[in-house]
Amino acid sequence: MNGIENVLILAGISLDVFATMECQGSLVARIDKKQLTIICGLMAVWQIAALALGHYLSILLYHNETAHDENFVGLVIAAVIFFGLGTRLVVKAVRNERIWEHREDTFDIGRFLRMAIATSVYSLFAGLAFGFLGTNVARMLVIGVCITIAFVIFGMYTGYHFGFEHKTKAYVGGAILLWIAGIDVIVQYII
Repeated sequence: MNGIENVLILAGISLDVFATMECQGSLVARIDKKQLTIICGLMAVWQIAALALGHYLSILLYHNETAHDENFVGLVIAAVIFFGLGTRLVVKAVRNERIWEHREDTFDIGRFLRMAIATSVYSLFAGLAFGFLGTNVARMLVIGVCITIAFVIFGMYTGYHFGFEHKTKAYVGGAILLWIAGIDVIVQYII
């Protein structure tokens, strides 16, 4: 996979992080840059750990140098993962779970740790798909860190200034990016 495809896929899964941070940004009285830096680091570490673990699991399932039939199965699984992740984001958008808006004076780092773990599930599956596609793991992790940090900051400030109403748009945008990735896998690698 090339760099643009990696960026699109990682942006698609990171839009879930954006939506999560947007909800949190809508609750705070002010954004403390020191705490935001800690949250960026925490979210980035969890995302790259999940991507790396998913990539490693794909290596355990099969090597990219295996028979053509097994490689074909891996490519199909990667496409299914992208379509499944996109569908899950659409379900979250349709549900549009409301949050209880109340002012918070400080960030609860423990809550952000739980959110980081929850959002990293998408990254785990994306890492698995990246492994099936034979993506360069170092490039994937560097791009993942950059996008995660950018989306954490952007999501926090969007929520702080505009509230959490844009989260459904973020979910739908992420779904579209992941569906495009699934179609790309089918067109470029399977057909």
